[in-house]
Amino acid sequence: MIIGRNSVTEALKAGRSITKIYVAAGNESTSLQHIKEMARDKKIVVENVPVKVLNQLVPGNRHQGVVAFAAAVNFADLTDVLAAVSEKGKLPFLILTDGVEDVHNLGAIIRTAECAGVNAVLIPKRHSAPINETVGKTSAGAIEYIPIVQIGNIVQTLQYLKKRGFWVIGADMMGKTDYFHSSLTEPVVLVIGSEGKGISRLVKETCDVLVQIPMFGQINSLNASVAAALLMYEVVRQRQEMR
Repeated sequence: MIIGRNSVTEALKAGRSITKIYVAAGNESTSLQHIKEMARDKKIVVENVPVKVLNQLVPGNRHQGVVAFAAAVNFADLTDVLAAVSEKGKLPFLILTDGVEDVHNLGAIIRTAECAGVNAVLIPKRHSAPINETVGKTSAGAIEYIPIVQIGNIVQTLQYLKKRGFWVIGADMMGKTDYFHSSLTEPVVLVIGSEGKGISRLVKETCDVLVQIPMFGQINSLNASVAAALLMYEVVRQRQEMR
């Protein structure tokens, strides 16, 4: 299920395979009318249902009067992603999550990655938040645009990327280098760990460098998605300066 006005709108724009859309009966807001018009143009069934039906479908979520039923996300292939980047002549930039199990954090990371021009987000099959409606809603529809690659063994994937010329940067609060003084202008795969445990030991050992974000307050760590956003845009900043 895709929940929320922005997420459903972006799914329609992106051509996602949607089978049906439920809209809260009696809600005549402009944004919902726009969704109905887009759905009709694409010959997607729209049903007006009582708000309580939507509440029962997605308990605890702010559906904003609309829920869409779609096919499961189509995971991208890493080889295809790298080939597409190479064809465009761009400098590759990937995000890999290691143990990020909070759906809101994962959705926020995907949203920022899409905004920052990241080529793909790599997510392990195990010990990761599921790609569900909450991730889709938190990503504000970004999940419809950025390739999501599901991977098996993280270490093996990183070793493969190293052979392809990638520089593996791990975000770690005990890193010896602060991110202001890290060179991020090469092909980069940025590894983001969980809030509690951070990056796992074997993955740390596989990273080329561990970078930390300086802390000046009493709390010694940032939310995983916030840390990821800072690091992603440092990559963007450094690459903009190269132009």
